[in-house]
Amino acid sequence: MVVLGAAESGVGAAVLAKKEGYDVFVSDMSKIKDHYKQMLDDHGIEWEEGHHSADRILMADEVVKSPGIPDEAPMIQSIIEKKIPIISEIELAGRYSGDSRMVCITGSNGKTTTTSLIYHIFKSAGYDVGLAGNIGRSLALQVAEDPHAYYVIELSSFQLDNMYDFRANIAILLNITPDHLDRYQFKFQNYVDSKMRIVRNQTEDDAFIYWNDDPVVSKELEKYDIKSVKYPFSLLKEKGSIGYIEEGQYVIEKPTPFNMEQESLSLTGKHNMYNSLAAGIASEISNIKSDVIRRCLSDFPGVEHRLEKVCMVRGVQYVNDSKATNVDACWYALESMKTPTVLILGGKDKGNDYQPIIPLVKEKCRAVVYLGVDNTKLHDNFDALGIPVRDTHSMKDCVAACYELAQPGDTVLLSPCCASFDLFKNMEDRGEQFKQLVRNL
Repeated sequence: MVVLGAAESGVGAAVLAKKEGYDVFVSDMSKIKDHYKQMLDDHGIEWEEGHHSADRILMADEVVKSPGIPDEAPMIQSIIEKKIPIISEIELAGRYSGDSRMVCITGSNGKTTTTSLIYHIFKSAGYDVGLAGNIGRSLALQVAEDPHAYYVIELSSFQLDNMYDFRANIAILLNITPDHLDRYQFKFQNYVDSKMRIVRNQTEDDAFIYWNDDPVVSKELEKYDIKSVKYPFSLLKEKGSIGYIEEGQYVIEKPTPFNMEQESLSLTGKHNMYNSLAAGIASEISNIKSDVIRRCLSDFPGVEHRLEKVCMVRGVQYVNDSKATNVDACWYALESMKTPTVLILGGKDKGNDYQPIIPLVKEKCRAVVYLGVDNTKLHDNFDALGIPVRDTHSMKDCVAACYELAQPGDTVLLSPCCASFDLFKNMEDRGEQFKQLVRNL
C-alpha cells in the first residue's frame, strides 16, 4: 500500500496499514515535519519527501490519498490511468473500526462547531469517544493505537470523495453552499454530489440529521433512496421538522422530547441555532441524558477562529473569524453583527460569487479592508458600494488599516471568504497572526 501525503491523515493511515499487515510506503512532494518522520521511523515505515518515486508508487495495489491532494495532480492522474484504487484515510480506518459507532458531520459551514459541540456533549456524558477527521487526531491512528466506542468525525468534501464502503451510523448534513469549486471543475453539482456521500451505505438502523430549510439538500433528497431514519431540523417549526426554535424555546421532538430556553444556549447567531439543533438531536439519538445535553449546550465555549472575540482596543471589538473561508460563512458572520463593522476580506479565491454578501456589506460595514496577494476581484465587487476600502498585502498592514478606520463602538471582523494559502500557511496561521497583532495594538 502507498500513502501519499505525510501529515496527520497520511501518517495515521500508514501506521494503521502497517499494523494490519500491509507493506507500506509513504511519499510526500513536500518536506515532512520532524515529528511525523519520527512516527514513521518508530513504526518501521519507509518514506520519501520532496518528490514521488513514480515507478514504486505505480506498483501499489491500493493508494491512500491525503485529502489536500487534488485529483489533477500528475501523480494522481497516473494512478487513475493505471486503475489503481484510491481511498481516503477515513475509508481505511472504517475497515478496522469494529463495532465503534461513527457520528459524521459535513456541510459547507458549521462543521467544526457542530463536531466540537457533539464531542463536548459525549465526553461530558462519560462516553468513550474520539474526535477525528478534519479536526482532532487522525481517525486511522486512533483506530490503530487508541480505539474508542464512539468517534465524532468532521468530514470535508475531499475526505468524502474517496470513501466507498465507510458507513456513518449518524450522518449530519448541515448545509450545502458553493465552496471549493476550484477542486470540482467549477461545477457546483460536482461539489453537491460529494457532500451527499455522507449518506452512502446507511441502513435503516442508522440516522440522518439534516437542515430542512436548505434548498439544495431538499432537492437532492428527492434523488436518493435514503434508508436511514430521517431527523430534519429547521429554525422555525414547520412540517416534517423534529427540531426547531419556537417561542423562545429550543425544541427536539424525537427520539425523546427535549426543550430548553433558547437564551440559555451558549452559541448565539442564527447559524449557531442550526449547529446546536444538530448536536442536540445526535446526542438524543445516542441516549445521552437530557440534563447533560442541557448543561453542555449552555456551557460550550465555542471554537477557535470561528467568531472568536479577541479583545477590545480603544472601544473597538476585534473578532477573529478566519475559519470563514467561503462567502456563505462570511454572510452568517455579518448577519450576526450588531455594530458598525470594518470587514477584512481576501485571500486565495476559490471561484467565489460575492453577490450574496453585498447587501449586508452595504448595510453593516463602515469600511472594507482587502487582504491578499491579488485583490482585483474584491475591488471589482466592492469598490462601487461607496464604502471606504483599503488595499493591504500583509496582516500587519491590514490590522494597521483597521485600527485607523474603526471608531469606538465598532467591530473589526476578519471573515475573509477565501482560503489563506496566498499569504499564510493555513487559516489557523492567519487567525493567530491577526490575534497577535491586535493584542499588540
